[in-house]
Amino acid sequence: MSLLPDDLVAAFELAADALDVDSRQQQYRTNPAMWIADRLDECLWSKQVDILTALTRHRRVAVKSCHGAGKSHTASRAVAWWLSIWPPGTAFVVTTAPTAKQVEAILWRYIGQAAKKADAAGKPLIGRVLTTEWKIDTELIAFGRKPSDYDEAAFNGIHAEHVLVVLDEAGGIPEQLWTAADSLTSNDGCALLAIGNPADPASYFARACESWHTITISAFDTPNLTGEKVPDQLRKVLVSKSWVEEKRTDWGEDSPLWSEKVLGEFPTDASDQVVRSSDLAKCRQPSDRVYAPSDLLPVVLGVDVGGGGDETVIRERRGRMVGREWRDRNDNTMTVVTNVLHAIEVTGATLVNVDSIGIGAGVCDRLNELRDQGKHAATIVGVNVGQAATDTERFANLRAELWWVIGRLGSERGEWDLAPAEYSTDGVWLSGMENPDAACAQLLAPKWFADIKGRIQIEKKDEVRKRLGRSPDNADALLLSFVDLRGGTQFFMDQWFAQEDAAGPKPQLPPDETPAPLGIEDLFPGQTSQDGWRRPL
Repeated sequence: MSLLPDDLVAAFELAADALDVDSRQQQYRTNPAMWIADRLDECLWSKQVDILTALTRHRRVAVKSCHGAGKSHTASRAVAWWLSIWPPGTAFVVTTAPTAKQVEAILWRYIGQAAKKADAAGKPLIGRVLTTEWKIDTELIAFGRKPSDYDEAAFNGIHAEHVLVVLDEAGGIPEQLWTAADSLTSNDGCALLAIGNPADPASYFARACESWHTITISAFDTPNLTGEKVPDQLRKVLVSKSWVEEKRTDWGEDSPLWSEKVLGEFPTDASDQVVRSSDLAKCRQPSDRVYAPSDLLPVVLGVDVGGGGDETVIRERRGRMVGREWRDRNDNTMTVVTNVLHAIEVTGATLVNVDSIGIGAGVCDRLNELRDQGKHAATIVGVNVGQAATDTERFANLRAELWWVIGRLGSERGEWDLAPAEYSTDGVWLSGMENPDAACAQLLAPKWFADIKGRIQIEKKDEVRKRLGRSPDNADALLLSFVDLRGGTQFFMDQWFAQEDAAGPKPQLPPDETPAPLGIEDLFPGQTSQDGWRRPL
């Protein structure tokens, strides 16, 4: 029996409850995993705990992650945790990603899910989570924007005691925004989280990973490969052992994509690599670019005809955007012809470039016969990559010229759009590159060297197959889709050489130097920079 008045007992109990809540809040600030378990009823795996815990100890945290490790999910939980551990009005969160879709459909979708889980657990988060904003009444406490929505000056108007900036898919964030984000989080009690796949070794993200507190997540660190005990629901959404083994076979352990998507490490640009990882990464970066119909012309198909177990690959190209792909291991001439006719019908292609070596010669002949019969209206051009190069002084053969000028220089200047394909809700292709990982892994595979005359030579397909255990059929089809064989044996470099001839004799190319970069008009005949084609952000 208490000797104190009832109202005093009640006051003591309220004070004790307040002390308990305050103590719990202090624990949450140093133990994010506890907050997530208590408020969202979720379990994190060990690397996710490491990332969130690092934000309590370091102002700048960089996370380079393999595919399927739950990086954006982790970033969303960092946002929800951050806004809950500080008194209302003292915290603010800014998030960004390279495109509006990445901001809204990935990171903020996960943030919205966190709010719903908290509601379901009976412990709702403060305020209201909207599509890409978080508000308490009318006060904005967090927002998500893509880089083109604001410039670096827009960060200057944000002031709060505790600011968290999240750079999701950090490899595609422009450098000026990194500088602005760093300035925004300069005071004590702030943090900056940069998280993404390590695709581009020349990116600012790569530089940040050299000096920030950095966490690397390899597929071999994840629960499905280590045996770490996690709930089945979590295990199902993480990278699987079977996927890793598939990529070991498809890409090989020496592939730059293996480094990026499996090991969580930035690939290196080898000196003898024809197409470089840093160049290709820029072409692969999704963007919010909107094409006018004229931008998506011409429609060209590249056809690499298989044989001996290799695939026949048909690749669509629309303007600078690489599109759909059709594959078949049947090397019967009429089967290949039928597949090409289907692709012409589906795409409306006006030009079809066919590898005319071996079986391809018969494919070309039959497609031309069918054109004469009115079965299709596309121009069919046979491309014999073993023939002499347009510039015999610089390149050993047409294959070397095609790989170097289209592959090396085209990717170097960012003139390709290799963003992944997008589909409607019922599975209809809308835009973008199908099967991008396989084609890009093959683009990165061939090596180059100087022959005895100092000309650029590219590994033969058989040599690539012997070294990697697979043939670069997807990559060859992609390159063929960018060829313009005008005048029978000349291709798209005609204009470049004509300009050089008008300016005087071409300089000789020493073995350790590369040809001068091409302009967009040279890479894509009939198109000009005024048509609106720009290097991807």
